[in-house]
Amino acid sequence: MGRAARNQRGGSSVPALAVLALLGGAGVFALLDDGTPDVDLTTLAASSTHATISAAPLDNQPFAGTDGVVVHPREETAVYSAPDAEPFAKIGPTQFGATWLPVVERTDGWVRVLLPSKPNRSTGWLRDEDLEQASSPYLIRVHTGSRTLELFERGKRLGKWKAGVGARTTPTPPGRTFLLGSIIDPKRSASPVVLPLGAHSPTLDTFGGGPGTVAIHGWPRPDVFGAAVSAGCVRVPRTALDRLQRVPLGTLVLIDSL
Repeated sequence: MGRAARNQRGGSSVPALAVLALLGGAGVFALLDDGTPDVDLTTLAASSTHATISAAPLDNQPFAGTDGVVVHPREETAVYSAPDAEPFAKIGPTQFGATWLPVVERTDGWVRVLLPSKPNRSTGWLRDEDLEQASSPYLIRVHTGSRTLELFERGKRLGKWKAGVGARTTPTPPGRTFLLGSIIDPKRSASPVVLPLGAHSPTLDTFGGGPGTVAIHGWPRPDVFGAAVSAGCVRVPRTALDRLQRVPLGTLVLIDSL
């Protein structure tokens, strides 16, 4: 991939699921090409893993693949419910590191992306002129039925591992989501490496002081791999986590019940 794609990894030493700093300030506007104000961004809620934005349109193809295109907002950008519709939110250039979002639909001048905010499967439209574009050749598949995780590159499977998934009362949410961040926190004894996803627990509003963000991470005991025991996160062996750490942010994650 080109320079844009190489910058996608953007790991962070921020503690896992720490509070994100909301970007923006008074008098911030999105501008049209002719310099006239288009949207007052200060009036819009920021889409992040901590936010709930009920106005977001939901993904209508939650188990479909994509062509791997991902986009990065260069600056705080308005999010729309449809091309040329009214904006309902904004999204900034950083989340857990740089913000990279998978494109699930496009039309002239616009792209539809998956969002990191609640509810699960939230989407929004962005003007493509406001974005940097790259491509991820990877796909992560999580199967909660067989309790496995697979990693693909350009359609070729690189590995398959047993994984710990959500318990019956705290399931791993199905549907398509994406790799939102890569966090290294040496203070986390269970797994210093945490890969937050753009999805949340469907049954827990909060967990461990955070907003119930689902993540892929390691675990010190191997007996959890292949079991439904977590609060919704996906626990994987060290060999899998080492591979997944090299996957660029924005990469699609498909979670199904197979």
